[in-house]
Amino acid sequence: MSIELTRNFSIIAHIDHGKTTLSDRLLEFTQTVSERESQDQLLDAMDLEREKGITIKSHPVTMRYNAKDGKSYKFNLLDTPGHVDFSYEVSRSLAACEGAILIIDAAQGVEAQTMANVNLAMEQDLAIVPVLNKIDLPAADIDKCRQQLEDILMIPGEHGIPASAKMGLGIEDILEAVVKLVPHPTDSEDKLLRASVFDSVYDAYRGVISYVRVVSGSLKKGDKVKLFHTDSTYEVKETGVFTPKMTKTDGLSAGDVGYIIANMKSAAEVKIGDTFTHKDKPCSKPLPGFKEIRPMVFSGIYPVDGADYEALKMAMGKLQINDAAFTFQNESSSALGFGFRCGFLGLLHMEIIQERLSREFDMEVISTYPSVIYEVTKSDHSEMIVDNPTYLPEAQEIQEIREPIVRIFIMVPGEYIGDMMQLIMEKRGELENTETIDEFRVLLTGTVPLSEILVDFNDRLKSLTKGYGSMDYEHAGYKAAKMVKMDMFIAGEPVEAFSTIVHRDKAEYYGRRLAERLREVIPQQMFVVAIQAAIGGKIIARESISAMRKNVTAKCYGGDISRKRKLLEKQKKGKAKMKQFGKVNIPQEAFIRVLKSGD
Repeated sequence: MSIELTRNFSIIAHIDHGKTTLSDRLLEFTQTVSERESQDQLLDAMDLEREKGITIKSHPVTMRYNAKDGKSYKFNLLDTPGHVDFSYEVSRSLAACEGAILIIDAAQGVEAQTMANVNLAMEQDLAIVPVLNKIDLPAADIDKCRQQLEDILMIPGEHGIPASAKMGLGIEDILEAVVKLVPHPTDSEDKLLRASVFDSVYDAYRGVISYVRVVSGSLKKGDKVKLFHTDSTYEVKETGVFTPKMTKTDGLSAGDVGYIIANMKSAAEVKIGDTFTHKDKPCSKPLPGFKEIRPMVFSGIYPVDGADYEALKMAMGKLQINDAAFTFQNESSSALGFGFRCGFLGLLHMEIIQERLSREFDMEVISTYPSVIYEVTKSDHSEMIVDNPTYLPEAQEIQEIREPIVRIFIMVPGEYIGDMMQLIMEKRGELENTETIDEFRVLLTGTVPLSEILVDFNDRLKSLTKGYGSMDYEHAGYKAAKMVKMDMFIAGEPVEAFSTIVHRDKAEYYGRRLAERLREVIPQQMFVVAIQAAIGGKIIARESISAMRKNVTAKCYGGDISRKRKLLEKQKKGKAKMKQFGKVNIPQEAFIRVLKSGD
């Protein structure tokens, strides 16, 4: 098929605006899947995606469309995630396309993530096909959405195609718009092979499967190809496209999106963003890769059973192959044994990785409290990076600690502006700008420390705005802050698994909350156990677990009171002695309960 009849496009939108439902309708309309095979969320292959109703990985699919002009077109579609934690996945998918279908919920209008994704698409000069989805809803307001397209996104309002993916309305108009508005791919004059790897998965039987967009040239089974990043040579064993199942083809040519199976054995051999070229006739330089992604949130992940350490390491290696944003390295803890320090893009990303470890690899894991990366200037002016509270130097050795800051964009109905300003201040943030978007909504821009938005910020935002608020954020550098290391002592012994780096002003609140939580889960001992939160040598919060009491006077029926006193005195001395030498063994369940509770 000629390259002029190929169209490569993504579907981008805010979370829950109907990307996956629209991709289902497009597959049905083009008869890529038969009615018998059709099901909801067809491109969401993971059970996890179906259950949570979110897209985590972008999924490619090739469709044939017979247009009104009488020609048959080949469409390569990539359905992308909408959640802010997976925006990296979106940027990789957009790099494989010439156009993007932008979906706007006709009832909700333009949201924070819509703007972020449009900016990503415009940075890559993609043609944008705006679709006003969910017009079947009673609250749908097409005119308002067209106005927002012009005012906020600078896209002509009349270009917005009214549609309902759920009801199957406007699907043909969308496909015709893709034919007219999205440019076809182009081949290079030298016809040398350049194929960009935008994703990869590991198959136990076939090895590494690389998802590629062929930018120029062509390749087929038996070709010898090499990767720029490793300079390793491979033989192509199979090529194919997704329909949406993997379907073998004779080869891939310029403009195609498909997969390559070569003789790659290990997950580490292919790097996402790398370029395949022919071994004998290589192109001179690789295609521009995707920007290197850096994890923002760190947490220790430990196997519940120490014997599963090696299995956990293997499982993480396999997850890392198609999730370049996930990193891990060995670490050990006296309380939890051997495990890994893992890096994630955000809290949802961390939760998804833990779920996948549990489901796909049957691993039982515990994760420590999430932390971010701090930059530390020591007294001798040397610099260090700290992603684990254990490595923070003593207070007297520190000249300055800088914490990561994010710029947040929050879109909320005007009546909630006061609540949102209060929430931003509570999270140690600063409001920079308030902009009215339409008669109902405002866009708040501000900066907040990353550590403050990690755990409950999004939940609070949704509950304060009754579900109407939306948020997007981007990294905005580092800023000096009064950060301190808070240690937890149980019966005078420090427990490093519960150490955290917190802001000085909030340390007492965190310390008290964690001490109360520990009091609930640590079993009683024969002596009083003190649970203390401390900064340096200063105790800032304390809880006590009362001692178990054996009734030593039970056998004394009446008689002389001095006999009872003697027994009680003896018990008191015994407890004092036990307290001197006694150690509190914290059961594994206590760690699991405290760390899993998200406290």
